[in-house]
Amino acid sequence: MGVISELDADVISVESSRSHGELIASFERESYDKQIGLGVYDIHSPRIPSVEEMATTIERAIRVIDPARFWINPDCGLKTRQPAETIAPLKHMVEAAHRVRARLSRFQQASKE
Repeated sequence: MGVISELDADVISVESSRSHGELIASFERESYDKQIGLGVYDIHSPRIPSVEEMATTIERAIRVIDPARFWINPDCGLKTRQPAETIAPLKHMVEAAHRVRARLSRFQQASKE
């Protein structure tokens, strides 16, 4: 992670879903102190992941990456897809983000009580 930190980027966006979460595992071993967006679905696959599948990926990531520094995004490649190929998975991704944020908010609220 040291070399990546030296890039001096405010936010990096990295393919993660095609590697089946290997990158998330690296954050379990090493820390990263900047903002990062990990892809939560493979835009190059015709398969549309479920909302819950994406939410599971997001929740795994925020266990090791501070949610305040985590960006939810697809793997790269949207510009290579047609609108019909992107709308449904993007809607699922947005819904997954809403669900995880709601769960996180409820958890934070409960821990304050």
